[in-house]
Amino acid sequence: MLKTIKIFSDGSCLGNPGPGGYSFIIQHLEYENISSSGFYLTTNNRMELMGIIVATESLKQPCCITISTDSQYVQKGILYWIKNWKTKGWKTSRKTYVKNVDLWLRLEKSLNLHQVTWKWIKSHSGNKKNEQCDHLARESAKFPTLKDFGYIL
Repeated sequence: MLKTIKIFSDGSCLGNPGPGGYSFIIQHLEYENISSSGFYLTTNNRMELMGIIVATESLKQPCCITISTDSQYVQKGILYWIKNWKTKGWKTSRKTYVKNVDLWLRLEKSLNLHQVTWKWIKSHSGNKKNEQCDHLARESAKFPTLKDFGYIL
């Protein structure tokens, strides 16, 4: 039987592009793992993706995961858009190249082991875990320590 995991995640950017951060909370029974990191130059969407990627990559075995995010970009991207992007050579419906392909590929790979349910949360709506992730992501953006090697101006 698979472990049941809840993941809450958020990304932030001070300017877009600018310094950015992500955070996540992983919950399993009474266990809670909270983590965040900041990057010198990135975008908000990259940080939204990174939070979920790092959280899911940290899981050591297949799990049944509910991912709660306030990012429709991430949720719609992985559930609906990615299939068409891949079929069309990573181009959008407007014939422009998809941004953040490096992270979309990484996210897709990190989710393949798991049974995943997505839950969209309206940002700043009082969800305590989402608010906690938002706060930690913003704080991490204020004190970056990492370089986002995939970010291209």
